[in-house]
Amino acid sequence: MGLIPIGYGNYVSSGRILAAVVPDSAPVRRAVSEGRRQGQVVDATAGHRTRTVLFMDTGQLVLSALSTETLANRVRRHGSPAGPVEPGPEEVDEE
Repeated sequence: MGLIPIGYGNYVSSGRILAAVVPDSAPVRRAVSEGRRQGQVVDATAGHRTRTVLFMDTGQLVLSALSTETLANRVRRHGSPAGPVEPGPEEVDEE
C-alpha cells in the first residue's frame, strides 16, 4: 500500500482506490459534476484531458490524465491492498 504516481507529480495511496473508470459514460460524468459541486473532486490533470476518474474510499474523486490501463499497471507493480492482481490475458508474457 504505497503511493501510486497518477501523473504530473501527483500521487494517491493505492490502498484508498476503490475504482478507476473512464469518464466517457453519463453516470461517471454526473458523478464528477456532482462531486465538483460538493467540493469532492481533486483535479490532477494539469490542464490535460481527463482519461481516468479514481473513486477513493474517502468519497473523493481524483481526475487523472493517465489511462486506466497505465494506472492499473502501476497499482499491480506497487501491489494492491487486496493482494496481487491477476494480469489480464493481454498482459501475460508467453515464454
